[in-house]
Amino acid sequence: MNVTILGSTGSIGVNTLDVIRQHADRFRVYALVAGKNTDLLCSQILEFHPKVAVVADDLALDRLKKCLEQAGLSRSAWPELGAGPEARVAAATAAETDFVMSAIVGVAGLKATYQAILARKRVGLANKEVLVASGRLVMDAVRQTGAELIPVDSEHNGAHQCFRAGKRSEVTRLLLTASGGPFRETPREALWQVTPEQALNHPTWKMGRRITIDSATLMNKGFEVIEACWLFGLRPDQVEVLVHPQSCVHAMVEYSDGSIIAQLSATDMRMPIQYAMTYPNRERAPVPRLDWSQLRAWQFAPPDMEKFRLLKLAYEAQQCGGSAACTLNAADEVAVEAFLSGRIPFPSISAVVEETLSRQPVQHPQTIEDVIAIDQTSRDVARQVLSESRWAVAGK
Repeated sequence: MNVTILGSTGSIGVNTLDVIRQHADRFRVYALVAGKNTDLLCSQILEFHPKVAVVADDLALDRLKKCLEQAGLSRSAWPELGAGPEARVAAATAAETDFVMSAIVGVAGLKATYQAILARKRVGLANKEVLVASGRLVMDAVRQTGAELIPVDSEHNGAHQCFRAGKRSEVTRLLLTASGGPFRETPREALWQVTPEQALNHPTWKMGRRITIDSATLMNKGFEVIEACWLFGLRPDQVEVLVHPQSCVHAMVEYSDGSIIAQLSATDMRMPIQYAMTYPNRERAPVPRLDWSQLRAWQFAPPDMEKFRLLKLAYEAQQCGGSAACTLNAADEVAVEAFLSGRIPFPSISAVVEETLSRQPVQHPQTIEDVIAIDQTSRDVARQVLSESRWAVAGK
């Protein structure tokens, strides 16, 4: 199986390459698509010998060429090099590509993923923005082409496994678990003093900066609710979130007879990645096993929707439909960056997102280009909201 990785230098991309490393007899890297981390991409090229390598822009392309030269790789052994959005699409839709790992953070990976679906590729989806921003368009394309879209996020991957236990018509609800983040037990009023360093200290997972902050606000779980609705054909009121600090149970599906099927595994992303690549078969994965002698107590509790208001806003955006979820995502990214740069306090992330949603009219995009335009407009509105002094941290 030939694999194209969109986001090869991120955590999902690196873990995907480790799965390929463990199963070199089954998988071959066709294309590596990265952003600007050319040093890591260069080392990946040297190890995996892809046919194609793509970076974000021409400046990154120049750096990659210099890196390959300094590594002593003969030009005849270089992959075909490219840069920018069209090169990403070409790598994802190439006839040689069998499986596409969609792991580029943000809407940058949206068009390439969408085009891969239209090209009937099997897609492992680790990019939340694809369904949050354009769920209807993407799922319509999946139905029209018969492409396989297999979730890689641990919760949705767990749900995908649980859904195999019965008919979809027999499902009454899906339960997604959340670690609760670093502020699960922090009093609401104390959140005003939270620093970016504290918010980036996630108790369970090691992730990128934005997704780590989204996990601290539970926005990440809100995005997962939206994704689940699209992936599994559910209404928002059929998807429930439970705070589960131990992070062993990733998802549970309740059936009409009252049975609940749960998926459990260690917190290692290589398991869901391999599941997506080998589905419907299962193979031995290079991940730790749960130690039942250490699993003496599991906790489950409902989330505090007022303390973590972004989760509530996500439910409301999905219920609203149209472009609301796209605006939710765009505004959140802008607000998170403002928090990380010290311009707003932690609770103002949700306030900025809510205000942006109130100002941006709901639209009904017909194309991916429409989605990208709405995303940009929503970011502009969020920046305008941020420019108002009431959100600012003193001295910033």
